[in-house]
Amino acid sequence: MTILRTQRLTLTPVSDTDFNDLTQMWSEEGVTRYISGQPMCAEDVWLRLLRDIGHWQILGYGNWVLRDHEGTLVGSVGLFDYRRDLTPPFTAPEIGWAMTSPFHGKGLGREAVTAVLDYADTVLGFERTVCMISDPNTQSIKLAETVGFRHYGQGLHKGSTLGLYERHRPTTKSTG
Repeated sequence: MTILRTQRLTLTPVSDTDFNDLTQMWSEEGVTRYISGQPMCAEDVWLRLLRDIGHWQILGYGNWVLRDHEGTLVGSVGLFDYRRDLTPPFTAPEIGWAMTSPFHGKGLGREAVTAVLDYADTVLGFERTVCMISDPNTQSIKLAETVGFRHYGQGLHKGSTLGLYERHRPTTKSTG
């Protein structure tokens, strides 16, 4: 499993040792406001953690835990195929991210998402990635657009209408 490092972060695949920190993160209203609409209990975090570990085992990619270089949990970002009950359905790997409240607005989300997209582009060879974002979540929309996502439609997921975004792998131009 792949560890990624950026200037300020270490991204490690989700592990059972992250459970307590992730339980704290997913219990924050500021983290879940636009994702699930309510804080998650420890049981739901455990099931999420098992799902994320399974992604790595079966697909070879999944969610990373973001920590600053001192070891403090900053958030999570990942590539996944959740086989969502989404209309219209996703037809490419999905990316998603969440940051703990103290780290909002510090550019760490952009740093982490950029590292994961670079991995998706160069190592996994994904031609296209997608994400869904709640329309009121202007911070995530701004981040998505900053790293190259463009709105391509609306989707219906669990009774909510969400913005659908896509990003195509950048192409390199030949100079010869």
